[in-house]
Amino acid sequence: MFELSDELEELRGVVREFARKEIAPNAVAWDRDEAFPADTVRAMGELGLFGLSVPEEWGGAGAGLSAQCVAIEEIARWDASVAITLSAGVGLGLKPILRFGTPAQKDRWLPDLVMGRALGAFGLTEPDAGSDAAALRSRAVLDEPGKEWVLNGEKAFITNSGTTLTSLITVAARTGPDEISNLIVPAGAAGLTVGAPYRKVGWRASDTHPLHFDDCRLPADSLLGERGAGLRQFLSILDEGRVAIAALSVGVAQACLEDATAYARERKAFGGPIGRFQATAFRCSDMAVAVDAARLLTYRAAALADAGRDYRREAAVAKLFASEAAADATRSATQVLGGLGFLDETRVARHYRDAKILEIGEGTSEVQRLVIARCLGLPVQT
Repeated sequence: MFELSDELEELRGVVREFARKEIAPNAVAWDRDEAFPADTVRAMGELGLFGLSVPEEWGGAGAGLSAQCVAIEEIARWDASVAITLSAGVGLGLKPILRFGTPAQKDRWLPDLVMGRALGAFGLTEPDAGSDAAALRSRAVLDEPGKEWVLNGEKAFITNSGTTLTSLITVAARTGPDEISNLIVPAGAAGLTVGAPYRKVGWRASDTHPLHFDDCRLPADSLLGERGAGLRQFLSILDEGRVAIAALSVGVAQACLEDATAYARERKAFGGPIGRFQATAFRCSDMAVAVDAARLLTYRAAALADAGRDYRREAAVAKLFASEAAADATRSATQVLGGLGFLDETRVARHYRDAKILEIGEGTSEVQRLVIARCLGLPVQT
């Protein structure tokens, strides 16, 4: 039987209690008001959640991706918006600096990112470059006399890019004819315009903006890692992000299972609880199977990552299955709750709106199937 370590289960208990006290009572209001919970994000930082998978030398716990997944899963049970803030803050904000940054870049940015005092964002997606990330059009030219990069372009759907805590945005841009590089853009840099927040179906308490760069001048040492290595860098970052999204999906599906089964035991119809009817009982049973399978796939991928082994295929499998299981679970739970499940103040209704993006962000379900097919040796075309 697969079990997480005692340390990870202890972590689960700590995060579960934090989420119950700090997130659950506020999730409805945050969603209704589309309010970014900056104070709660800081509290997660004080609890050490942003540094779980960060080496101790940089102030983290050195506990690996499995620990990060435990935290994301537990928070997602109550609020997917807060969970994606944590997931993106680590995977897309902090990790690029940790993996590819120079000592000076790490010294400047990591302390606040690890402690949750600041958030980082990753500017990859563009209006015309989503799943086909290599088609991005943003460009950065090195102004040799001034030793500055001049960045122009636009980005779309960038998480954590306009909060009061945002300190930097790593931006993927063309730096040559066949060359993509990543540049660190400080929040508030001249030439950077953060557009109005999107009005979204779900993840309403998560911060998401379009970004515009108009002759945004950056010091030459803003280059992150090797010039021309941008594509390789963000693909490696996405693998870890996909496992994190799988963990978030598990949390959402688990919450739907809990609420559906509780309601099926308590709701009376035709002389008894509705859970006695096979139509309801089997729906809950199928959810339970999907949650167990999604959790196993997620932590298998995380364990491989923590062991330093190749996990690209397993990340895609986990993200594909878990995200689709979560979307299915929200529909099933809403059906069990009936009219109550259609009311905004219920957890199930909020998860119903939040879940669809899980099949899109960090690589669509179609992209995951492409990755898996290629890992099977199939000559599949994009």
